[in-house]
Amino acid sequence: MTNEDASRYERGAAKVREVYAGDVVEIPEGANAFNDVMLRTLFAEVWDRDEVLDIRSRRLLIMGVIAARGQVDTWKIQARAALKRRELTPEELRETLIMLAPYAGYPNVAALIVPCEQVIGGWISEGEPAFNGRDLGEI
Repeated sequence: MTNEDASRYERGAAKVREVYAGDVVEIPEGANAFNDVMLRTLFAEVWDRDEVLDIRSRRLLIMGVIAARGQVDTWKIQARAALKRRELTPEELRETLIMLAPYAGYPNVAALIVPCEQVIGGWISEGEPAFNGRDLGEI
């Protein structure tokens, strides 16, 4: 492995922690080839392009794709991170479902309503934790 690969892995690992508000399982480099590639490419090269689109914008885009595919578990991960990072409020999360339904398909989006409410309820019951206890303006 080159120093550039290690640097990309480290950048990717830092970005995945940021994107998911620290709610990640850290897998040591070299333990899982899929994870290594994902961190070096998706997170170090795509998500790390903050000068073009911010994390909130990227998250909204992928949430649209997730809704269109009816991916409940992935929606929950994104919704929790959006709440925890203060990118979206509970009302905005609910509104995304209303906006996405005609485009992504009512059956796909309808399947996300209860899981979305579960995420919101869990986040509220945890005291609405922010990313590392900071407001979004500090992130």
